[in-house]
Amino acid sequence: AVARQAGKVARRYYDDRINLAVESKGVQDLVSIADRAVEDLIVGTLGGAFPGDTFLGEEGGATSEGNLTGDRLWVIDPINGTANFLRGIPHWAVSIAYMVAGEVEIGVAYDPMTDELYSARRGGGATCDGTPIRVSDCTQLDKAMVGIGFSYRRPPALHVEAVEKALSAHCEYRRTGGGTLGMTLVADGRLEGYWEPHINAWDVLAGYLILREAGGWTNDFLADDGLAKGNPIVACAPGIKDALIDLIGVPDAVLLKPGKLSDAE
Repeated sequence: AVARQAGKVARRYYDDRINLAVESKGVQDLVSIADRAVEDLIVGTLGGAFPGDTFLGEEGGATSEGNLTGDRLWVIDPINGTANFLRGIPHWAVSIAYMVAGEVEIGVAYDPMTDELYSARRGGGATCDGTPIRVSDCTQLDKAMVGIGFSYRRPPALHVEAVEKALSAHCEYRRTGGGTLGMTLVADGRLEGYWEPHINAWDVLAGYLILREAGGWTNDFLADDGLAKGNPIVACAPGIKDALIDLIGVPDAVLLKPGKLSDAE
């Protein structure tokens, strides 16, 4: 309910985006009053319903003053895909994840432009608008389509190389500018995989759980302080996992951690 409410507010700002004040947080990293207003709504509503819980948001930072233990922690991106949002490109989403004792227990991603609500609870499967979803059963890269994200926190050559490798393997790719919907597209079988060399927790944690509960595979994003510092994300249908890892060439040190595989494994 909170995700839908936040999405409605964000959509009103989107429809009137010409009047939004926009600030730059860094290279090609924008924020507007819409992001802050939507995050305030989410934090205020959930904080009132669950007093004592803490919050990590893209715009507001951590209410726990840096002590991100994952104990009753909400991880929020009010508008994932702000650059798309501000340019009038209808590919952005509200992302809300809930962690208990370091485990992602709930993930919700709402796309106000399509009115699609993805949700998952750990061990309970994943749904889109209440209907169970599953990842693709594709087993060949030359029949697959993957999302390839980009981050200025890593050398641009990594992105260029990934695109070249994908095309050389006859694997189609998309760059859509939003990690949340990139993950949910894999979760419901519209894409076979998603890779980004660095992504923040608020961008990906809701989709991370949704994808795993839909039968997909991911690396252990939370390893090596991923909650606070971010990490690479590799997510895919199990049938192309080995081929995709070989294709991208992600080092084992940041890719796999024992005991943290999805149920599909």
